[in-house]
Amino acid sequence: MCDRPRCLFNESQTMSDSSILDLAGLAATPVARDPFDHVVMRGFVRPERLAGVVAGLPALGSRGSFPIESVKLGADAAALTREMKGDAFRRVIAEKFGLDLAGAPVMITLRGQTGERDGQIHCDSVAKRVTVLLYLNPASEAWARQDGCLRLLRGPNDLEDYAVEVPPVDGTLLVFPNGPTTWHGHRSFVGRRYTVQLNYMTTDAKAKYEMRRHRVSALVKRLLPAA
Repeated sequence: MCDRPRCLFNESQTMSDSSILDLAGLAATPVARDPFDHVVMRGFVRPERLAGVVAGLPALGSRGSFPIESVKLGADAAALTREMKGDAFRRVIAEKFGLDLAGAPVMITLRGQTGERDGQIHCDSVAKRVTVLLYLNPASEAWARQDGCLRLLRGPNDLEDYAVEVPPVDGTLLVFPNGPTTWHGHRSFVGRRYTVQLNYMTTDAKAKYEMRRHRVSALVKRLLPAA
């Protein structure tokens, strides 16, 4: 008999051979508990589809996060975001963490540049019930030096006090439900660093404000010269 997450996936959704995301692999990946509940899966983007996805990402000259609707994506990159927004992905995440995500609004953004001010220790907004980070960068010496690799921290004061470090490469996925102790950050990195971030949001005014703020911020960045 198979484990429950994989069985749920097989019963609820049959993915075609053309799918970009390995949802069955994600369903079979166990939840880690240290320093807080999370899942890391390398190769969540199928290796044979990764190059096409990366080729379809826009060149973003400004740091910050852009709503996915505000950028122009190639065919494979657009297909990836549609799968991430889909019901099958939502069901796997909900089952894995024991959450009810039915009806939770989705906010998805793309970041393409990281600056000196990025990576400071923080917890995500309480409006974000779950954070999903998908990294779309080729392996490089910078990541091998740990620059720009996200660290899941045991507290808010020491970037070196981490339990897990996630290199932002090769379609690696990181998922965690947000909470008051979900501290994370990374060592300074300046340059190209592609991250697709999806959040399942609350339905309150704070969540609506967050989504509106991202849209306005993206518009301002597009009107200003590249930094």
